[in-house]
Amino acid sequence: MADLPIHTIVFEILTRLPAKDVGRSKSVCKQWYALLSTQDFVRIHCSRSLVSSNQRVLLIDDLTCSVRPIFSKSNDYGPSSIVTFPFHHQNNDVSILSHLNGLLCVCLNHTYELLLWNPTTTAFKRLSTPNSHGFYINNLDAVGLYVDADDDYKVLHIKRRSGVLGVYVYSREVDSWRNIPFITRQEYLSPHFNWSAGTFCGGTLYFTVCECWLGGTKRVICFDVNSEQFKEISFPPVPSIGMVQGVLVNVKNVLHMFASTGMFEMTIDLWTLQGDYWIKVLSCPPIPPISLSLWCDITHYVTNGNWFVMTKLRKLFTIEIDMKPFECFYPVSWFRGFKGAVFVQTIVSPSI
Repeated sequence: MADLPIHTIVFEILTRLPAKDVGRSKSVCKQWYALLSTQDFVRIHCSRSLVSSNQRVLLIDDLTCSVRPIFSKSNDYGPSSIVTFPFHHQNNDVSILSHLNGLLCVCLNHTYELLLWNPTTTAFKRLSTPNSHGFYINNLDAVGLYVDADDDYKVLHIKRRSGVLGVYVYSREVDSWRNIPFITRQEYLSPHFNWSAGTFCGGTLYFTVCECWLGGTKRVICFDVNSEQFKEISFPPVPSIGMVQGVLVNVKNVLHMFASTGMFEMTIDLWTLQGDYWIKVLSCPPIPPISLSLWCDITHYVTNGNWFVMTKLRKLFTIEIDMKPFECFYPVSWFRGFKGAVFVQTIVSPSI
């Protein structure tokens, strides 16, 4: 290895190391520290880290936070490692709102503050400001984490306050918030509409917007992260009988939706977005009755022809199907898991 050019060692070998090993490699010498800290290295390492072996489940209990690998063959979690929150918090206080490339956007419930946090490196960044930006209220606000064409990580924050809807973008590059116009129906500012977290896919953030009663209006709001324009598209044509929930998932940079419908038995269909229209990919047999409280916050992920449903109480359901839609385990890009989240281990920093 001594005969290899330093550029080859760094960008062809070290970019393939696990995230924690990269951190250790920075202590080899000042030259390695500088090269392994560049945005080019971080970007290449991140792209090579988006594989199933780097998938982890973060589980938050009242007093502890643990990270576990997922064993897809046994449909279970691996041994846990305890993670210490690097920021002050209270018991059961951290809500996970969105994630992208190893970064989690979280809210501290006792202060309403938004933070960006990398659980692998433990680095974090507070997004709150003295002029009231970066404060999140559950059931009124929505957030989405994304990266634009200039490789700038950003947070879109949709706020509903006293009948007024405001949309703000935080930029990691400039470390500040700014307001942008919301060009779609103003009725969505009503608290009768529930917004999902944003799912980033193909240069667009997608949100589901649903009225909070059976049979109400259901739409998908699209935010082009480069033009910063909004538009809305239809929901998949699922029956509006009983409870209807749409969970957005990014699979190989193609947007999918797990649409669950029913009342006493739940049916889940998998849809994919082609242009502005939804195409049904798969259906699963009806799932036996599950408490409605468990269905309020669900994370779906797929591996080896099985669908896994992780509820907010960390219970794992397995749905076996005959067809194998995907060959390997892909990261989930939508969840509202106050008790758990699926993320990938990277060295992406919450601040520049």
